[in-house]
Amino acid sequence: MEIQFLGTSSGTPTRSRNMTAAAVRSSGAKHWSLVDCAEGTQYRLQRAGLSPVSLRAIFITHLHGDHCYGLPGLLATAGMLNRSEALTIVAPAPLRPMIECIMAATQLELPYPLAWVAIEDLSHADVLPDLRVRATRLSHRIDCWAYSFTEAVVERHLDTGRLRAGGIASGPVWGEIQRGRNVVLPDGRELTAEDYLAPPRKPRKVIIGGDNDTPSLLADEARDADVLVHEATYTEEIRQKVGPGPQHSSAALVARFAQEAGVRNLVLTHFSPRYQDRPGNGSLSLDDIEKEAREHYQGMLALARDLDRYELGKDGVLRLAGQ
Repeated sequence: MEIQFLGTSSGTPTRSRNMTAAAVRSSGAKHWSLVDCAEGTQYRLQRAGLSPVSLRAIFITHLHGDHCYGLPGLLATAGMLNRSEALTIVAPAPLRPMIECIMAATQLELPYPLAWVAIEDLSHADVLPDLRVRATRLSHRIDCWAYSFTEAVVERHLDTGRLRAGGIASGPVWGEIQRGRNVVLPDGRELTAEDYLAPPRKPRKVIIGGDNDTPSLLADEARDADVLVHEATYTEEIRQKVGPGPQHSSAALVARFAQEAGVRNLVLTHFSPRYQDRPGNGSLSLDDIEKEAREHYQGMLALARDLDRYELGKDGVLRLAGQ
């Protein structure tokens, strides 16, 4: 599975960071999905080499502008690129009339249909062919959600030792069993494929959250998750100064939760623009967020940067692509 960050700033963009958006796809898949779509996301898609034509679904966590204001432009661009396949949008209910109003006011006509899925109906919808998707309600100033992406199908490997012990020689029969098909041998023996396949590995699972001041709301989903992507808008000191109004998390809050939940890989994002990329002249920097998180979390920790692409291996280890 792959996650590519298209925007990692909160509220407003900076010179190096756009606002929130992330691409998700299964390894090797031609299609991909988008989680949130802030203003300017299209520029990042061009840099990342991701086409709106192969976009399968869009998942919006909530309707604050730094998470969804880029959507009308992206839909229009997909149309101008002659997209014809339906595009699924999973989002809080008010997004649909908002987009339809913009389309009517600007006379935007799309050459492809939009398939709207209400978050409450997500558990009954087959949105993606290769990933099961669940939504978890979070705590923010408006309705906000996290999305969990879990592999729908896990490959099975042959139990070659048992096959050889049964006198079943390597050949076409092995191939049929590998495909999950039962086989009748020339001597009349009936082989059930399940009996000759090794137990499957654990399906990989990634959680990408929207804005949230209570990470523990993800406790149930995090139990079997390999990766948690969560906002860390502030350090704890700044969060206390700002007060509870914005309803955002600090690095400490998220890191403590991830440690307690046993999540192996934690990626922080959605940083306040007050944190500079590099420390200098006594200003706040992302180093402050990283230092605070590491005080509470011993797993694989990363601070997302725009265009960073991470690969989650079958071993459950998250790696920055190219390293």
